[in-house]
Amino acid sequence: MTFEHQGLLFHREQQFHEVAQERLRSAVRENAHAVLAVTGERAAALTSALSPNERERVRVIDRDGLYDAPGRTLAALHRLALTHEPVPVVVVAEPPLPAASGTELREWHRLESVLCTALAPQRIRLLCAHDARSLTPRTRSAVLATHPVLTGPRGARNNPAYLGTAAFGARPVAPEPLPVTGPVHRLEIGLSLPRLRGELVALGADVGFPSDRIDSLVVAVNELAANVLEHGAGKGTVQVWRAPGRWVCDVFDERGGLYDPLAGYRPADGVRPRGYGLWITRQTCDFLEISGSGEGSLVRLHFVDPAREASSVEEAGTRTPLRP
Repeated sequence: MTFEHQGLLFHREQQFHEVAQERLRSAVRENAHAVLAVTGERAAALTSALSPNERERVRVIDRDGLYDAPGRTLAALHRLALTHEPVPVVVVAEPPLPAASGTELREWHRLESVLCTALAPQRIRLLCAHDARSLTPRTRSAVLATHPVLTGPRGARNNPAYLGTAAFGARPVAPEPLPVTGPVHRLEIGLSLPRLRGELVALGADVGFPSDRIDSLVVAVNELAANVLEHGAGKGTVQVWRAPGRWVCDVFDERGGLYDPLAGYRPADGVRPRGYGLWITRQTCDFLEISGSGEGSLVRLHFVDPAREASSVEEAGTRTPLRP
């Protein structure tokens, strides 16, 4: 068994229950490690229908904990496989599809598009359940484009609409502009990474990063700056600023050689040293966008502020794209 990625688009709760229950029961019968990561009410309804023995052997985890951020979700799935190998892992999950942010929705779709490549050797069967009643036409198309197999009460079938990494693999010229709600702080990427790290610690405190998020900022930018020095133009800039509900950090490489917006979604294997830094970076920030042209590459890091995220839609700001 290697990685299997299936999608379930259901129109009634009963359809979801039938498919998910059978998937969990099948995992128990084959002595696989069964994991359930769906919203609370659905998790309770599913487990209540299982026998006591089946419930004992199904691990229920927090859906929002698994789907914390795209890079951390991928790392968590890797850990599940490595922790339990050679036992196969069966996951029934309900991926988030945020309606409020096009950027975040696109990055979740990018993660789904790369799973078959990133997890190819892992013994995981992942069933992604989506309530079709709440999907917009565009989101439904994206779900279809990122799942090679569709399943339902009548069984599984190959999905002719599947595109895989081609669905979201084109590099945009620039990220979507965000409202700027405070001053934009700029640092130069020079030869001294220790100096840059020190400047970032001070800057993070000045713009209100929590202490644990300052560490994340420093680790992420250090990896990207090292890429600029080792694989890029050897110089670039870092800009840190506030947007509604988050802190944003842009790392600009003047050479523009980073072409793959899915870079960092594949674990490092010793052959792709640049991918290793981006693999780490995707886990230390919440969302990561890669864009650029022949004039440079821009990596935009999003650090979500949970205290302000809920009210971010109501915050005012100047919707102006930043220039490195």
